[in-house]
Amino acid sequence: MQYNESEFLIETVVPEDELIISRTNLQGIITYANETFCEISGYTEAELIGKSHSLVRHPDMPSVVFKELWLTIKEEKQWSGIVKNLRKDKGFYWVHAIISGVYKDGVLVEYKSLRTPITFEQKLEHQRLYDKMRKENGEKTRTVTYE
Repeated sequence: MQYNESEFLIETVVPEDELIISRTNLQGIITYANETFCEISGYTEAELIGKSHSLVRHPDMPSVVFKELWLTIKEEKQWSGIVKNLRKDKGFYWVHAIISGVYKDGVLVEYKSLRTPITFEQKLEHQRLYDKMRKENGEKTRTVTYE
């Protein structure tokens, strides 16, 4: 994918009193998206339902974070962490995500994700951490240049 690098500099701030909620099937395909998820991500509900949740995966996110996430939830544990997501317009938003399984009669039937806003300081800390992780893992890193 190739984008104008300035598109990646536009942040949507998740309002303090908002909760982003989604559910996916066991393969990570979105089965539910609340209005806040739609509004913050820039997608309509129809554009999200039936798509992989990785649709909102920002390229700044290290793959190791998602590997850890999947290992954790497949062990029937709750995963919690800071995530930078990609909007439809190629802008971004940061959240604290809590992801866990949903069980019916003791059987895992889907996953749910609750996401809340984080502080500016957490955003800076995690951007630096994720840049370092991506570089250490040989993943592409972002650069901004001025001419």
